[in-house]
Amino acid sequence: MGQSVLTGPFPRIAGELRCGDLRAEELADRFGTPLYVYDLSWIRSRVALFHEAFSDVDHLLAYSVKANGNLSILRALGEMGCGADITSGGELFRALKAGIPADRMVFAGVGKTANEIGYALDEGIFAFNVESRPELERIDRVAAERGVRARFGVRVNPDVFADTPHEYTRTGHAETKFGVPWGTATDLYRWARDREHLAPIGIDVHIGSQIVEPEPYVKAIDRVLELVGELAAEGVELGYLDIGGGYGISYDDKPGMDVAALARDIVPKVKAAGLRLLLEPGRSLVGEAGVLLTRVQYVKETEGKIFVIVDGGMSELIRPSHYGGYHGIEPAGKQGQESATVDVVGPICETGDFLALGRDLPLPSEGDILAVRTVGAYGFAMASNYNGRLRPAEVLVDGADVKVIRRRERFEDLIRGEEGEA
Repeated sequence: MGQSVLTGPFPRIAGELRCGDLRAEELADRFGTPLYVYDLSWIRSRVALFHEAFSDVDHLLAYSVKANGNLSILRALGEMGCGADITSGGELFRALKAGIPADRMVFAGVGKTANEIGYALDEGIFAFNVESRPELERIDRVAAERGVRARFGVRVNPDVFADTPHEYTRTGHAETKFGVPWGTATDLYRWARDREHLAPIGIDVHIGSQIVEPEPYVKAIDRVLELVGELAAEGVELGYLDIGGGYGISYDDKPGMDVAALARDIVPKVKAAGLRLLLEPGRSLVGEAGVLLTRVQYVKETEGKIFVIVDGGMSELIRPSHYGGYHGIEPAGKQGQESATVDVVGPICETGDFLALGRDLPLPSEGDILAVRTVGAYGFAMASNYNGRLRPAEVLVDGADVKVIRRRERFEDLIRGEEGEA
């Protein structure tokens, strides 16, 4: 078993940050910065942890493609037995290109277009997770045009509050745009039961992201299983329960979700109901497996402030600005410098362009490499070309092996598809 699995991803060895068996500084020098680096061994260990924890029930890990959709990572996850949780036709296309079978895919999202629904039906996905009656009516029409039955589960909103780090990541309460209100879900199943081109086969619940305690899941599942029993009494026999994702990881010193404890609490309930269990881990499989390596351009001192200006910012990693997300930051090389309180900021012409504010760090020098931790999820996936920025390269490390899984963009990439090119 590799070092990264034994001690966690990106350990410090002889004072230097390692990615697998390789020095982070070596990777930055070889591939340039800003640079996303992923540890495949850590991803394998996380998938194995979930499979082992839920081994007592028939289950599918439908990886949330939105977390990190790189083809090489999707391909590796598919080879580990994962399916895909998709939210668009583009994510369906990605997952198929990576070799994930369509019958391991569930399609979520509140705004599915007719074209996306048709694409998913043509490919034969496992099921749609339906978010509203108008959506289900549209699925019915598209399925009828094709002469097929569309398999689906309703995403019910159990009105369960989950304490997440930001209001944007709470999705199980009554005021969110997601899911079907609790009081109308039964009627939706009743309506669908007699439709020739609809097959109600499951039920879905997703209460938020970055949840670190099992209790909200237990509350939501208890409510949903009551509904499953009521539906069975009316002749609607369901086959799967999708409990969504949102299993929290550690961005700082606080622990993430204890996956084994979660499984102990919910597996007996799902088994007793005779249902297949679907889980949608995204961040929890790949989040800790990524670092962003960024090079210090300037150290700027003003009256009462020190700014460490690096070559990666909100165009590479928007979570600190968008969510107030915390990411550990440390020098990639040996830490011998005196510490100071600094703002780590990027080159973008926005005051909100920062990676950390008021952070105590060993004071770096121009040219030093900083490593931003826990960026394997919602890092590159949310990157942009704002300010004419070139999106960074991504590399995948597996022990001593390393390969580029996305090349760094070039200026020509910025204008591809535009009119008016000279």
